[in-house]
Amino acid sequence: MNLHVEIGYQGTDRSEALDTHVRSELDAAVGRFSDRLSRVEVHIADQNSRKSGPADKRCLMEARPLSMDPLVAEHEGEDLYDVVRQTARKLERVLERRLAKD
Repeated sequence: MNLHVEIGYQGTDRSEALDTHVRSELDAAVGRFSDRLSRVEVHIADQNSRKSGPADKRCLMEARPLSMDPLVAEHEGEDLYDVVRQTARKLERVLERRLAKD
């Protein structure tokens, strides 16, 4: 994938393993659109970082298609790796719908 990916963390420590997982999921989900995107911004948050609870992990992905407004997908859950996977799949569906119109 030749796509610029920016990953930010809030309420949790940066993890090289999670960074790799994010890039892998994005490659699988939206890699085929990489020539039509300038970058994807990924925001990972643990909303209750001091305590665990249902749906306290959140991922928001913002794709920046060339010459278009940004497209966003997000998901919440209990496991950061699953939340990233689900968000990437949602972003894939958003891009398929939006870019198919062009």
